[in-house]
Amino acid sequence: MEKTSTDASPLTMHSSEKQETVCIFGTGDFGRSLGLKMLQCGYSIVFGSRTPGMSSLLPSDAEVMSYSDAAQKSDIIIITIHREHYDFLTELTEVLKGKILVDVSNNLKINQYPESNAEYLAQLVPGTHVVKAFNTISAWALQSGALDASRQVITKKENPFSTTNSWLSDSYIALGMLGFFLFVLLGITSLPSVSNMVNWREFRFVQSKLGYLTLILCTAHTLVYGGKRFLNPSNLVWYLPSAYVIALIIPCTVLVIKFILILPCIDKTLIRIRQGWERNPKY
Repeated sequence: MEKTSTDASPLTMHSSEKQETVCIFGTGDFGRSLGLKMLQCGYSIVFGSRTPGMSSLLPSDAEVMSYSDAAQKSDIIIITIHREHYDFLTELTEVLKGKILVDVSNNLKINQYPESNAEYLAQLVPGTHVVKAFNTISAWALQSGALDASRQVITKKENPFSTTNSWLSDSYIALGMLGFFLFVLLGITSLPSVSNMVNWREFRFVQSKLGYLTLILCTAHTLVYGGKRFLNPSNLVWYLPSAYVIALIIPCTVLVIKFILILPCIDKTLIRIRQGWERNPKY
């Protein structure tokens, strides 16, 4: 059978940062997908197959060997084979002794066997260290590439937890959800059937306090949407601001005026005026 290959060019890792070799037993959909993803992250991959010469659709940078030869290449072996085909591992007991076996399998039914697949694997190949991993990830999720977050890999060793601008998107969504929830609450309390059931203190609190809180959250939602582009001259087309910048003029003006009015020196005077105070009373 003619062997075809898949592009496994690294995403962000440099060739000088090659990591240790990982062995994968099995060349099915999951094994191929996991191997490709690990190659893109900079690992060296060697596949173990019962028919090395007939394995197809494997990444071009990966090696394909027999199970015995592949096992000798790495201390970490990922078993991407169904439990029903574990029997061949008994012949490799000496080769696998002291190595880490990663079980990725799932059974079709709950309590299908008296023990878990990992426990069965540990009993079948004594002297190995069996761990469970990757069993909640599908081959499709690994193949989807840029559609998921698994293509985000470490680019610099001194910054392994780089968040870049991810906090902006999280804040953008959170502020939008909170603002929308309070906006719906304001709309419901404005209905005559609802407003007639609350007293004036409750109605004033919802329409005034929560109203301004909603305006603050929605304004912050739009500000976070712009992020660093908010006042960047390169984003001004024909020297005109973006639509979301124009939309912020009125709410920002309202919030600034409200902030001025709640200053103690002004707020006390306004309260006195509401209570009937006059500067120069006639009587």
